[in-house]
Amino acid sequence: MATSNILSIGKTALNAAQVGISTTGHNIANASTVGYSRQVVVQSAASSQNFGYGYVGQGTEVASVSRVYNELLAKQAVNSQSVSSGLDTYAAQMTTIDNMLSNSAAGLNPTLNDFFASVKSLAANPNDPSTRQTMLSNAQSLVNRFHSTNSRLDEIREGVNTQISSSVGLVNTYAKELANLNDTIDKAISATGNQPNDLLDQRDQLVTELSKLVKTTVVPQGQGGYNIFVGNGLPLVVGTTNFALTTAASPTDPSRVEVAYQSNGKTSILSPESLPGGTIGGLLQFRAESLDTIQNKIGQIAVALGGTFNAQHMQGTDKNGNPGGALFSIAAPIVNSNSNNTGNAVISSQIVDASAVTSSDYRLQYDGTNYKITRLSDKSVQTFTSLPQTVDGLSFTQVSGTINANDDYLIRPTLNAANTLSVAISDVNKLAVGGPAVSAAASSGNTGSANLSALSVNSNYAASPIGSPLSFTYTSGVPGTFAMAPSTQAVTVSNGGTSTTFPPGTPITYTSGATISVANLSFVLSGAPANGDTFTVSPSATNSPSDNRNGLLLANLENGNNVSLGSSQGSYHNAFAQVVSNVGNKTRELKVTGAAEAKVLEQANTAMQSESGVNLDEEAANLLRYQQAYQAAGKMMQIASQLFDVLLQIG
Repeated sequence: MATSNILSIGKTALNAAQVGISTTGHNIANASTVGYSRQVVVQSAASSQNFGYGYVGQGTEVASVSRVYNELLAKQAVNSQSVSSGLDTYAAQMTTIDNMLSNSAAGLNPTLNDFFASVKSLAANPNDPSTRQTMLSNAQSLVNRFHSTNSRLDEIREGVNTQISSSVGLVNTYAKELANLNDTIDKAISATGNQPNDLLDQRDQLVTELSKLVKTTVVPQGQGGYNIFVGNGLPLVVGTTNFALTTAASPTDPSRVEVAYQSNGKTSILSPESLPGGTIGGLLQFRAESLDTIQNKIGQIAVALGGTFNAQHMQGTDKNGNPGGALFSIAAPIVNSNSNNTGNAVISSQIVDASAVTSSDYRLQYDGTNYKITRLSDKSVQTFTSLPQTVDGLSFTQVSGTINANDDYLIRPTLNAANTLSVAISDVNKLAVGGPAVSAAASSGNTGSANLSALSVNSNYAASPIGSPLSFTYTSGVPGTFAMAPSTQAVTVSNGGTSTTFPPGTPITYTSGATISVANLSFVLSGAPANGDTFTVSPSATNSPSDNRNGLLLANLENGNNVSLGSSQGSYHNAFAQVVSNVGNKTRELKVTGAAEAKVLEQANTAMQSESGVNLDEEAANLLRYQQAYQAAGKMMQIASQLFDVLLQIG
């Protein structure tokens, strides 16, 4: 009996050593396998047997082969992986734009400089055909630069659409595989009661890969199952059932690919805020927070440049003495009707003040009683009982049809403006460098020292020029006053930031150096007029070939505050510099934040590897230990065999 017991014990020891050697070999073989967790043999003493004189041990048994896995560390690594992937994706997209806009040769500033340099040259030599042609050519070069910049941003936008679609497809593939693994693991545990370690590693590695695409949350369930949620709690895998993300066109912009969620036969478009983290979250955040804004700002500069230049150009006269026309063509804002609207109203929008146009998109909604116009950049809302209305230099009009409650429209004034800007003039003689068809003169009989200067017109003058002379006659007194004839219009006097409007026929108080505005034109009177002195502003039929009054005003637009910068106005250069600065700052911010998160991810992975990773030195030591145990067990069985032979010989 004792010999048989020794053989049995030796057999269990030999079996345990064999399992240990196999497990150690498996660890060594998978030392470089991504996602593999080190496995260990868990042994326990076999139940002892009572021989009357006491309990004698019966050897050992292998309780299980377990993987070394820390759920807390794994969760931290998955979360960090999602955040890091999102930041890296966002930063990569921003770096592309930063490199494009900050390039001193490829940005807008060089062509802006060339264009206004040619405007100044034309103002200095208004009668030279080659100088006129140079200005037109530089205008076309500037337009081409706007086109190329916008086209590159469009390419990036298309790339975002493509990446979103492919990433969503990959998420769904992982969801199916995870559901299948849940099923396989559940069946394996149910059949044997043991954990299928390699399958568990495969599932955890799939979770890691999924977290690279979108924020992933794992909730362990019962007998080894995983419920997996993405974003802010959307179920993707529940037990052996998987759900699906999909892509859909935006209801207000068919060219925009959105991420949607499918459940119970319904498809719901998800907001960028509901899918943070991972490649998908990074792409959605980049597009919503940066790409749209950058493209809108480039378009805003195009609108402001084209609109303000046109307004001034139309106040001058061309080489043939005709009023100037628009130098640039600017497309109307894009108006997209929501595909879910029940009404058939047609909404239009026009740019009425280019310098007031912001870089924001707008949403127009109707609640059945009022129209609500929301500036999407800061969510500010204005409510009106009817249309048309003007907001931020834009008109909003219901052209036709019936608008129903809850109908809404997306208005994008500047998104495509840089791509649709064009030069409207091809004839160099139509460049309106000459001043407006209006002149001013002091009466030859004046005896005082006052003079009239700085005659100019505003953007509305061309639509309603004066048809007859306006005369201003001074009457001495305290204070001295002017009387205007004919006296059918109000007159505004501005001085030192203070403006006073005098009704028609009212004597106009004289202040030396003040600007006098009437009938969409203005001038400055200064000096000491004598009683009865008269000054006359008259329409003029033609200008001299050397007239450059409007050319000088066009050149001055370069440094004028013609672009809305939010709470202030700035020049075209200021606006573009702000775009470049914002892009550069955001890119640096993302790189710094991404590097910090990458370090966090590295530390999380290191912590996991220190516990779950395979250490070849340790495994080599284990191999020797199990080898020695195997040899010892074999020696034990050899001794038992020899004892059995001795017993046979004695018998």
